[in-house]
Amino acid sequence: MYIKKILLTIVIIGLVVAAFFANFVYKAMLRPNTTFNNETAYVFIPSKAVYEDVRNQLIPLLDDIDSFDDLAEQKKYTTNIKAGKYAIKKGMTNNDIINSIRSKNIPVKVSFNNQETLEKLAGRIAIQIEADSVSLLKAMKDQSFLVENNFKETTALGMYLPNSYELFWNTSAESFRKRMLKEYNRFWNDSRKNKAKTINLSQGEVIALASIVYEESKQANEQPRIAGVYINRLKIGMPLQADPTLKFAAYKLPKYKNTIIKRVLNIHKKIESPYNTYKNAGLPPGLIAMPDISAIDAVLNHEKHKYLYFAADAKRLGYHKFAKTLSQHNANAREYHRYLSSQGINK
Repeated sequence: MYIKKILLTIVIIGLVVAAFFANFVYKAMLRPNTTFNNETAYVFIPSKAVYEDVRNQLIPLLDDIDSFDDLAEQKKYTTNIKAGKYAIKKGMTNNDIINSIRSKNIPVKVSFNNQETLEKLAGRIAIQIEADSVSLLKAMKDQSFLVENNFKETTALGMYLPNSYELFWNTSAESFRKRMLKEYNRFWNDSRKNKAKTINLSQGEVIALASIVYEESKQANEQPRIAGVYINRLKIGMPLQADPTLKFAAYKLPKYKNTIIKRVLNIHKKIESPYNTYKNAGLPPGLIAMPDISAIDAVLNHEKHKYLYFAADAKRLGYHKFAKTLSQHNANAREYHRYLSSQGINK
């Protein structure tokens, strides 16, 4: 009889322990533990985050943070934090959430278009990945990296081809730079390299010229013709006389800070600068802006013609009129200048 009581007591204790354990398992692992209404919530875990940082992000998203703490401790997540962007689906259990934030880092789309400077590019990228603009700019301007990869600070912007790229949110500045170099080298395949050699330009010179072409026209179907004009000028040793390079040179002067030049005047042609292509023959020392890929390919596949001049078309804004002779060009230019004056654009 005494033995039966002992066995019964053991059974009851076992059932209590089993019930407690089952309750723990259910609360910690099997019960949905989200409190948000959207289908998905995202957490961004920095590279040097500790568990408390993750916990603070989860508190507003979870119904019971204590049960999450218990399971996180059991699964050793509290000492094994993984940086990145992670998704938490509505209705997930604690176990689902831990599995997600431990191993399912989600790539993000990093996009940039025609940034004018490395500083602006760094600022644009910094709002899309973890790396801040200071570390990005430092990586972009690192002299040892530039020298090793045949860039200068004046040409470094040309390494970054405007597009959308898939990266992890926790990508470092150096990793971002490495990825962009990889994309740059991939872009410069044998076909493009051979085309650059045919026109006797280096990769950097092609991009520098493409930046001028892009600033002249955003019309992809017109860019090869404009590129052809500049190639023709280079072949005969004629100065490029590109108005966008004058604007670039002017904006570097305190006099033109925080101004917008809508009309290039003779005074701008007198600016002393290696970017003044009215005063200096050949290409400027670097690109004046980040060109679209269309403009780079426009240089490599420029239209072969005999035009040496072009002027903005007053009747088709955004497009240009082309001329083979200076007299015809001057007539086209006068027509456009009359249009500017009629609009009150004098500077």
